[in-house]
Amino acid sequence: MKLNIKILLFFMISHFAFGQSKMRPLRPLNELVNKNEDAINLIMAWKSRAKNKVQILANDSLRSSEALFNTQISTRSPMGAIIFHTGGILIDDGWMRIYGSGSEKLNRNLPTWNKGKTFQNFGDSAGHLIIADDAVGGFFLLNGGDLGNDIGKIYYLSPDNNEYEQLDLTYTEFINFCFSGNIDAFYKDLRWKDWEDDLKKLSANEAFIFYPYLWTKEGKDINKVQINKASVEEIYTLRTQKL
Repeated sequence: MKLNIKILLFFMISHFAFGQSKMRPLRPLNELVNKNEDAINLIMAWKSRAKNKVQILANDSLRSSEALFNTQISTRSPMGAIIFHTGGILIDDGWMRIYGSGSEKLNRNLPTWNKGKTFQNFGDSAGHLIIADDAVGGFFLLNGGDLGNDIGKIYYLSPDNNEYEQLDLTYTEFINFCFSGNIDAFYKDLRWKDWEDDLKKLSANEAFIFYPYLWTKEGKDINKVQINKASVEEIYTLRTQKL
């Protein structure tokens, strides 16, 4: 089945911020699961051609149904399909982690992870959504309006400058980048001599934390800092307190 990417992107953006205001009723699950044009087919096709290592985590049907309902995005969009059909996606052995409905390996469920961070209650509008993170404590955000006028574009909260960097990618393009983009080039300044060995000891529910912090003058050389690990929740709290 060939899906029109432009239609998918328009659908996702127009229903971003969970697609609903508090005054409008939420759509039931059966209206969100699009069996005729489910984007999971597109995602699996990308996986079959991927240049990077892609691990799609198994989902729990009850948890994924709840997550899709809370997000209010159709499975016709790649985001909705990933939430409903996967527990999340790990890229290059967990160096990058794309949020789905959550699993033991990746305990961040997209709507519940954002609740209390980017919005307060399911159904609220969100100025942005956290849609993925990585092993060095970086976070990928989908702009809903509070990061700039480019709604629907991805930003990266980088650990080496603690600023929101616009990547000029839509969500669909970001997933394609994770699957087949040049990740080595993207992270060339955020990998150290023994990073591959260290990554093997890191779970996808953790990330590396560096001291001195990489955004400080003393922490500019990643090969000269102390490298420890912490939960992603702890690192997110630390990063956002510094903004």
